Amino acid sequence: MLAGSAIGLNRNLRGKSAGLRTHALVCLGSALITLAGIELSGADTGAVLRVVQGVITGIGFLGAGVILRSQKAKRVLGLTTAATIWLAACFGIACGAGEWTLVLVALVLTLVVLVLGGPFERLIDGVILRVTGQKVVRTDTQPAGTQPSTDTADVQSR
Repeated sequence: MLAGSAIGLNRNLRGKSAGLRTHALVCLGSALITLAGIELSGADTGAVLRVVQGVITGIGFLGAGVILRSQKAKRVLGLTTAATIWLAACFGIACGAGEWTLVLVALVLTLVVLVLGGPFERLIDGVILRVTGQKVVRTDTQPAGTQPSTDTADVQSR
């Protein structure tokens, strides 16, 4: 649940639709169902893998709920948040399976991507502008006071 909370806090601080509570609950629920699957299946690893498949498939529907598409403005919003919800489920599954080292490494990598990914993309956008003369225009919008999201981008010639 702490791994999901860490990701959710990042999303919450950026004003996203799914925040700390959502990510923590997804992580907790995934861990709970994984533990229950392990306990109920005994030595049948196939049954546990079917539980994992069900969680991953089911969480896709929750992730899809945060993705918004605007026909008029040709924008897609929420892809990164949907990906973090999916990752929260993955963290829960790994926690339920007792894979603590894997969770810790993956959590650090996830937070690095979430914190440094935006600035890195802006740096690359500047390099593209200088080298090719093409400006990368972000097609998503942000609430006032938040950093630009990098879920989608279009390249336009100057």
